Amino acid sequence: MACKKSHLRVQPKYIFVTGGVVSSLGKGIISASLACLLKARGYRVTIQKYDPYINIDPGTLNPYEHGECYVTADGRETDLDLGHYERFTNVRTTRANNVTTGRKYQNVIDKERRGDYLGKTVQIVPHITDEIKRNIKLLANTGNYDFIITEIGGTVGDIESLPFLEAVRQLRWELEENSICIHLTYVPFLHAAKELKTKPTQHSVKKLQELGIQPDILILRTEHDIPSSMRRKIAQFCNVAPDAVFQSIDLPSIYEVPVAMHSQHLDEVVLRKLDVTPEGEPHMAPWLAFLDKMHAASETVTIGLVGKYVELQDAYKSINEALFQAATYCDRKLDLRYIHSEKLNDANADEKLGDLDGVIIAPGFGNRGIDGKFAALKWCREHDVPTFGICLGMQCMVIEFARNVLGLHEANSTEMDPSTPANVIDLMEEQKSISNLGGTMRLGAYDCVLRPDSLAAKSYGREHVSERHRHRFEFNNDFRRQFEEAGMACVGENPDTKLVEVVELPGKRWFIGTQYHPEYSATVLSPHPLFLSFMKAAIDYGQAKNNENK
Repeated sequence: MACKKSHLRVQPKYIFVTGGVVSSLGKGIISASLACLLKARGYRVTIQKYDPYINIDPGTLNPYEHGECYVTADGRETDLDLGHYERFTNVRTTRANNVTTGRKYQNVIDKERRGDYLGKTVQIVPHITDEIKRNIKLLANTGNYDFIITEIGGTVGDIESLPFLEAVRQLRWELEENSICIHLTYVPFLHAAKELKTKPTQHSVKKLQELGIQPDILILRTEHDIPSSMRRKIAQFCNVAPDAVFQSIDLPSIYEVPVAMHSQHLDEVVLRKLDVTPEGEPHMAPWLAFLDKMHAASETVTIGLVGKYVELQDAYKSINEALFQAATYCDRKLDLRYIHSEKLNDANADEKLGDLDGVIIAPGFGNRGIDGKFAALKWCREHDVPTFGICLGMQCMVIEFARNVLGLHEANSTEMDPSTPANVIDLMEEQKSISNLGGTMRLGAYDCVLRPDSLAAKSYGREHVSERHRHRFEFNNDFRRQFEEAGMACVGENPDTKLVEVVELPGKRWFIGTQYHPEYSATVLSPHPLFLSFMKAAIDYGQAKNNENK
């Protein structure tokens, strides 16, 4: 039976998550998994991520630097971990859930310029750390939360992370029994010696202690099972209770992590350390049902993702997870194949796309790899393969159709060719005088009205939707009539601006492009209806191909 309580007290409990030894250990997944378990116990939980880089946000970062740029409903460009937070908790994040060093320094400098500090010398301590502490506590004012989980990006020992860790040190004293620190470290396995080594963890904790922070819980990232005797040794050397040392071993799916953590009683230990008595068991039935479907799937659906960052899978993290969730709910294993758009052309399209059940044309910016997306779209359209174009993928759908169906052979986006005579994709007039890159972006959730008889509306099961955007260029409505008359239906539009949000080819099995990013809204317990519809069409197409080949 799950815990019925959803209110603890006026003061929320704070859980700080830090990392050591190496980066990319999975602090975001551990934070999201703990939030998942606490939420399943009936508590109200939110997670925030503090990134130590100087960029104001990841909006102008190359995906090779930090992977996907995730966008919240209220229009903040954030770290991809916020996508994990939403997928694991089914709770929407906002701009308050992700903060960078750059934003904190900008806020402090702005205050200094206004004279807010009354002529005092502005320093990292207390001014930057006070700004970080203010922001950590700010979430308590945006919702009546029982637990606020704060993930500190980077690794203990990094210069960039020091102001955040100093702020955590101060908050631990100020919050007293209302806060704990979870430290995630790495226990490497030396194949030559065939031994697990604990020294990196000991040094990582010692470094954290030198900064004035004593971790309450240790989570040991590992590829091999860590014996209980070794966990007791780590506990002894790190001043942590033996029952507060957990292992996070490699698993086939990230969605198994909450169950693995609960099997070791992580959520119960966290509650006890925060002076909360655990009651019953978390209500994990819907999550376990998803895992059961994942494990039971025996047949495979093969989807190709065409993009220019395919060698870096985190660049399309939300799309990958939305496809995986949809495949699981359709009782299929996902065989996701990455196809580099720079290496795709009309001559090899049949070879690279011929055995796929469905194709995703990925979002992005810039001219690199764009011709490969046109080649993929032409081949998919002519061979009637289920095809889903997202953001730039939708714009490429429009351009390819204009060139090869409307006969506008020089059709293009003014992003790629500012002088194109057939600017079927263009900036809105009011955007053209803005030079700041962020200023021309349409970010966050916008309403969209779908044509009642469209496949998109049938997929959603409704005509009014709200989806998140991240783009500069738009469908040019000056060409809308030509497209409609030639068979490309503009089935979704913003009710206020009349901007086209969704296009589709009604005569095809499944050929839809969305200007928005539906993948941002897909979660484990609420798979996105467009991805489900696309997946079902891909499965049907795959079965039809198999029947023809028999």
